[in-house]
Formats: sequence, structure tokens, C-alpha cells
Amino acid sequence: MSKSWFTRAAVVGSVAVATIVGSSGAAIASDETLTLSGGRGAMTFIDDGDVFKVCDTRADGHGVTGELFYRSWLEPTNRLVLTVDDGGDSGCDKAGYNVGNDGYYQMRVCWDGWDPIVSCQWSEEFNE
Repeated sequence: MSKSWFTRAAVVGSVAVATIVGSSGAAIASDETLTLSGGRGAMTFIDDGDVFKVCDTRADGHGVTGELFYRSWLEPTNRLVLTVDDGGDSGCDKAGYNVGNDGYYQMRVCWDGWDPIVSCQWSEEFNE
């Protein structure tokens, strides 16, 4: 009787370890920069203070838009929680947003012109 209990416990333990080792989680937040091709712009997450900076780096008449999406552990879809636009002025634009650990966050930066090669760049999911 104790042998079958031990066997079942070993199987359950093996499955639990395999699940933990095999699962892929979100990256822990740290400074990260997404850069658009052609030198058109970038979006940077600055972990110290949870600041998002968007820079339009080309004077081409089009701006750059950075967005932050959030998905809680219970929601199946992303929700837009922050938008930062830059273009038409010198310097970059910034906004703060408190990134927590109660779900996943993902950044997207897009050039506001039309070019199928440039389009948008997405970050990996992350949290605090």
C-alpha cells in the first residue's frame, strides 16, 4: 500500500517540476528600448520611475506613437493603458505609468507614416 502511494506522489511531483521548468513566464522589468527600422524612432521603458519615453528621430513629416498594453492574469486580451506621441517638436515625449506584477505589460512603437517595412515593433511581455 505504501509503495503505490509513493509511486503516485513521485508521478505528481515529476509533473509539477516539469510544468514549472517548462513554462515560459514574462520577463522581469528592466530598461528596454524598441527601435523602428530606418532610424525613424524609438520607445524606451525606464524601470527607475516607470517612465516611457518616445522619440521621433527623423524629420520626415511623420511622428512616432508608443503604446503600453496590459493584460491581467484573469483577462484573455490586452487593454491599452498608455499612449505617448512624439513628432513635430525637438526632444522626446515622456509619460509615467506604474508597472506592477499583477499581470503582463507589452510595449508597441509605431511610425505614423505608411511603410510596410517600418510599421510597428512589439516588445516581449514583462512585469515588475
